[in-house]
Amino acid sequence: MENILLISMVVLAALIIIVVLLQKSASMGLGAYSGSNESIFGAKGPASFLAKTTFALGFAFVVVAIWLGVVFNNAGSESLLDNSDVNAAPTMNTTKTLKDTNAPKVPAKQ
Repeated sequence: MENILLISMVVLAALIIIVVLLQKSASMGLGAYSGSNESIFGAKGPASFLAKTTFALGFAFVVVAIWLGVVFNNAGSESLLDNSDVNAAPTMNTTKTLKDTNAPKVPAKQ
């Protein structure tokens, strides 16, 4: 599921870049290379079509980003320690005295 969402994010990002570059600007962007497309898109030209396409792709990008965040958040809510045995860890016994340990004995003074 995560792979499909990640691939769709990359595809949507590439499509948004292409559509934004095709729109008219002060320097004409990539729209200068498209020739006379106005008969395909209507009397207004590609401006309104590309604006609607940009909005739709942007909206889809945001939806997929939120969905991907929810999927990763739910997948990351499980910890490695959730499945471990807590009692298996060694504990330190602090009630032992020096007599109970196997510490080397100090020789008595003569």
